Amino acid sequence: MTDQSADQREPRSGLTRTFQSWADRLGLRTDPTIFFIAAGLMVLFLLVLVLFPTPVGNTFKAGREWIVTNLGWFFIFGVSAWLIFLIGLAISRFGRIRLGDDDSKPEYGNVSWFAMLFAGGIGTILMFWGVAEPITHFANPPRNDVAPFTIEAAEEAMGFSIYHFGLHTWAIFTLPGLAFAYFVYRFKLPMRVSSVFYPLLKDRIHGPIGKTIDIFAILGTLFGVAVSIGLGTQQINSGLTELLNVPDSVLVKVIIIVVLTTVAVTSIVNGLDKGVKRLSNINIGAAVGLMVFVFIAGSTVFLARQIVESLSIYATSIIPLSFWNDAMSRYTSDGWGWQADWTVFYWAWTVTWAPFMGIFLARISKGRTIREFVIGVLFAPTLFTVVWFAIFGWSAMDFDGIGGSGGELTQKVVTEENVSLAMFTFFDQFPVPDGVTTLIQGFAVLIVAVFFATSSDSASLVVDMLCTGDAGTGPVRQRMFWGIAEGVLAASLIVLAGDAGLSALQEVITVIGLPIFIMVFAMAFAILRGIQQDRRVKAAESAFIAAKEE
Repeated sequence: MTDQSADQREPRSGLTRTFQSWADRLGLRTDPTIFFIAAGLMVLFLLVLVLFPTPVGNTFKAGREWIVTNLGWFFIFGVSAWLIFLIGLAISRFGRIRLGDDDSKPEYGNVSWFAMLFAGGIGTILMFWGVAEPITHFANPPRNDVAPFTIEAAEEAMGFSIYHFGLHTWAIFTLPGLAFAYFVYRFKLPMRVSSVFYPLLKDRIHGPIGKTIDIFAILGTLFGVAVSIGLGTQQINSGLTELLNVPDSVLVKVIIIVVLTTVAVTSIVNGLDKGVKRLSNINIGAAVGLMVFVFIAGSTVFLARQIVESLSIYATSIIPLSFWNDAMSRYTSDGWGWQADWTVFYWAWTVTWAPFMGIFLARISKGRTIREFVIGVLFAPTLFTVVWFAIFGWSAMDFDGIGGSGGELTQKVVTEENVSLAMFTFFDQFPVPDGVTTLIQGFAVLIVAVFFATSSDSASLVVDMLCTGDAGTGPVRQRMFWGIAEGVLAASLIVLAGDAGLSALQEVITVIGLPIFIMVFAMAFAILRGIQQDRRVKAAESAFIAAKEE
């Protein structure tokens, strides 16, 4: 069953015919209803957001407050439940099921596969938070009974940081990725979010319900990526300010977005195999090189010991943290608890990336078994994350003085709340010549920039797939549109609304995250239904062949 045949069977309304006429004139190969409605809503929402940032921000802020206060436990329990479900499925007999035909093989080698899934995922976030989050929790421990700057505070800071970017974050990506790969490659359905719900909706995935799901997934992806673009741009601008005294201004941020969007669009034109794969391999190599420098130039023996110990800290803290809801915060003055601004916000934000990362992971994972997919996507990036935080986080806390009262990093990141300067202030602490420090800081800016471009071009290709329903590449102009749209979206927020626009957007994606979170929850049930249906078909085929042979 192809998407085109399904669309042909649909009764065509006047609006649908109009959209199709527009698509034909523009030379697009896409579902015109999904494409034009998603693009129109993006423009409309952007206009409302930039023209009325304060009222929109207040509205969504109230929604976010209600969500984190009343449903924070749901987010925390949900992600932990997904992780348990995925591991259970991988080690079960169903783990041998191949994502594709039974004789299909993976299209990418393990190294390229890992580089693409990591660079398209949280590479930029690790660069942003690798120093900032541990030093923040070190200075302001999440639990009230832990004193700042102590050994206990340092160990807890490491446990929380890895918890936020380890198995749980990748479970948010792995579940939809597995669902997409399973239904697209085994059921031969379109490369769309709606295809996951085929066991529940059947052919209605090709109708208004399915298109609504896909449009919502596109908008969630665009706005979720826009926030990351905003954070990445701020970090790059801060780095250039530190290195070259470039002003920290709206104009500079826009220029950064224009340059990097140009790089991303160039990669988009080259496609997944040439563009994204090449950028991903280069970037993961550069990030590893930066990490090796910190390991060698810092307290090498101390860090080697802490890499091993951090695995222990994570292993012993993951179960308590997976179900810790800070319920006793009702007795504190704010009543929300620490997790409202950290864990719940992370999960709500990360889940807006679920459609994008899920489709992207599915696209690069055809031919792997469920077990290979789950183990690879969950554990390989998590192991890298543990090593990354152990090297950068422990180095940062060591520089600021464990057992002391804080230092320059605490001053910049916590006291002055300048999180985007964390990585660059961090490199100032190394006992190396100023020229070497400047070189390393410039290298870090370049890595953040390429990570940003990789995430942007990956998201653009995925959004295009969501519109076409095809794992292949659409026309160049079509792919370029989404890449440029992401850059315009981020730049418009900065130009027209400044910090208020980005703040409003963060409130928006937290609220948007709730329905996407519920949608991902439903994917687990869809996978189980799909496996049951698949097994019944295989059993019937085997019985038919056996009867025919007799």
